[in-house]
Amino acid sequence: MLLAIASITIVSCNKDYLQPTPQTSLLQADAFSSPSAIQQGIFGIYSGLKNGNFLGGRAIVYNDVRGEDWLNITGNSVTALGVWNYSITSSDNQVENTWSVGYNTINRANIIIAGIDANPSVISSTLANQYKAEARFCRAVANFYLINFYGRRPFNADAGASPGIPLRVTANTEPSTGALSRGTVAQVYTAILDDLNFAETNLPLAYPVGGTNDSNVVRAHRNAAIALKTRVYLHMNRYSDVITEANKIVSTSAPFQAATGVAHRLNASFSAVFRTPYNLTESIFSLPMTNGNPPGTQNGLSLYHNAEFALNPNGILANASWPTTDSRRTLVVNTTAPFRYSKFNDDLNNSVPIIRYSEVLLNLAEAIARTTSGVDTRALALLNAVRQRSDAGFTWAPATNSDLVAAILTERRIEFLGEGIRSLDILRQNIAFPAKGSLAAVQPTTLPYVWPIPASELLYNSLMTPNN
Repeated sequence: MLLAIASITIVSCNKDYLQPTPQTSLLQADAFSSPSAIQQGIFGIYSGLKNGNFLGGRAIVYNDVRGEDWLNITGNSVTALGVWNYSITSSDNQVENTWSVGYNTINRANIIIAGIDANPSVISSTLANQYKAEARFCRAVANFYLINFYGRRPFNADAGASPGIPLRVTANTEPSTGALSRGTVAQVYTAILDDLNFAETNLPLAYPVGGTNDSNVVRAHRNAAIALKTRVYLHMNRYSDVITEANKIVSTSAPFQAATGVAHRLNASFSAVFRTPYNLTESIFSLPMTNGNPPGTQNGLSLYHNAEFALNPNGILANASWPTTDSRRTLVVNTTAPFRYSKFNDDLNNSVPIIRYSEVLLNLAEAIARTTSGVDTRALALLNAVRQRSDAGFTWAPATNSDLVAAILTERRIEFLGEGIRSLDILRQNIAFPAKGSLAAVQPTTLPYVWPIPASELLYNSLMTPNN
């Protein structure tokens, strides 16, 4: 069967933690028969996102180790060696599984949207729109990561004119309906923004809080859609739109925080964001792992940071702008190589961050800097807010606009180390993956710069074309 065609079984999940319940599945005939059944389907979409072969683990790792700040230690081909050294092929498990799970998640979303529309009397129209907004938010997230792995060239290489990925917006339940050609990169980004705009309009401002409820972290809400739009627009160099969106959830001056919806702000302690409890207001959207619902063998973030890979001593670790006074350096394990990183210290009990409030602040700072001359005071204040949370005695003091942009990009490498942001930043700038260890730089015009289309997709999707 086409890898793009997902099972029509809807996985059941716990409301707050997105864990499977003893009721392991719902038949399609019953999936839209009651409000609770539809809710179970919604949780199943989130469960697809948090699969360990996708955003629950490996896809985050892949986006990190492609960059220059990590060195492979074990030489284990199963755990991202080919991703790290740019040698993966169309038949590699990394290529096949990321594609398969990503499109499985998209198809779950499409099935739920179609099922809600086909059964209008089961839930209220308001709740129906909310659930469709959650589905479309998850679909946008999946498409964003897929286009950045498999799109032939980044958006900013040619304004999105290159081949992207198949843009699946309707439910596939039969193999005969699976053939679909690639949309352009621009068309995929347009669809992502359309989903996020719908999500912003129809998602709740916040979910009820209390007890162990962490729905404002693990479920999509209005501010999560806005936050993700700041990232998407940044990838398109649409800086004025980044500013417009970020201003909805960032105050004009410090202390920066969201005035409406979930009260997002920076947490006082950086490391606490990655330790229990995970329902802190800095965490805009995360994917939770527990003992009962782990990412799976060789999928968790801690394994990669503390066993398979180590920090490159010539990477960000050696940058003079990351002094030892910065509390984020306390997460660096060992005083001599290999330098492990303990941001995520337990594969079975952590919350994988997809987007945090600090990213929104730095997205906004960069957008302001790239649309102004000189050293903009607000952009600098946003940058220093992120830095001084971890190093109160350090103040960025760039002399020029280009120095300011460079400082923001350096701060992103430090702040999001291990969170799968680095290669996304490289791709959106359409610059080379820098040399690391014995590996030469990879230029954006070469084939290893992007991933190949999976061999099985090329085999079974008659309309698919390879990246060449």
